[in-house]
Amino acid sequence: MNSSNDSCENREDLQKYQHFIYAVFYTVILVPGLIGNVLALWVFRAYVKETKKAVIFMINLAMADLLQVLSLPLRIYYYLNNSWPFSHFLCMFCFYLKYVNMYASIYFLACISARRCMLIIRPLRYSATERHLDRGLCVAGWLAVCLGCLPFPLMRQSPAQESDVCFSELLLKPVSAGAVVTLICVAELLGFLLPLSLVFTCSWLTARSLKQKAGVLQDSGEKRKALKMVLSCAGVFLLCFAPYHVTFILDFMVKSKSVTNCTFEDFIRRCHPVTLCLASLNSCLDPVMYYFTTDEFKRRLSRQEVPESLQLHRRFSCAISEEKTTQNEQMECDTAT
Repeated sequence: MNSSNDSCENREDLQKYQHFIYAVFYTVILVPGLIGNVLALWVFRAYVKETKKAVIFMINLAMADLLQVLSLPLRIYYYLNNSWPFSHFLCMFCFYLKYVNMYASIYFLACISARRCMLIIRPLRYSATERHLDRGLCVAGWLAVCLGCLPFPLMRQSPAQESDVCFSELLLKPVSAGAVVTLICVAELLGFLLPLSLVFTCSWLTARSLKQKAGVLQDSGEKRKALKMVLSCAGVFLLCFAPYHVTFILDFMVKSKSVTNCTFEDFIRRCHPVTLCLASLNSCLDPVMYYFTTDEFKRRLSRQEVPESLQLHRRFSCAISEEKTTQNEQMECDTAT
């Protein structure tokens, strides 16, 4: 908000509104996002070697969501107290994690859609080679996202020693208009439009496969499950990421003073924080998507599976204890002999 036109909007009132929106949204997201993604990692860890249904991408998606959720308490503290008593590095790191989560989530949602679609269209082609390819795509995705999101914190100035502001309220460094336009185009095209096109293409191909005769390796039920997964990814895209990438451009126009209408400027400044919070909502929606679209997630969290896991753990512990007791008795006998 550093380049705002104060004649259009009282800056203090706008800041109070934005801090209220951020504090409420992040508080609502924190607990469900933390529990859901920890459960997701626990579930998928058990199935990563047993199934080929894009589990490796789901694990990485849950990791990206969990990283952002872990930074939310500091954000909530800042927006409730209007003060950042921590280091500038920690401020920039939390600010950076926000965008890393967003674009990593976009990337892995696209990978999940593509993998589920390929398993339906060409099930025989998935082999150990493709499994290694999936892991390579995960590593490449993390590198690309982490490098691509560096401009977000690097373009912010360090605050004065007496200042306690953080996140987007930090002043922007002087950057040429051409560089800014380039960054926006890259973020919009590569970070959103291209993955969105891939997800919708996979949705169409998977839906079309339902009309074809089921093969030996597949039935219509398996195809419907794949379609449900791909459509869920598309739904998360449209609900969480599409609004932000629309207001992202408009917010830049407002900050660059390209917009002179006060009513429109006020509308954008009030909508942009909401869309930014919606982009964080995927941390809660992704675990819900896992539960309703993957049999492994339901089976692992079912009433039968959890008690059986605990019972097996107890049996294993008892077996180890009995074995140790037997070994100790045998050693005592050998000593006596």
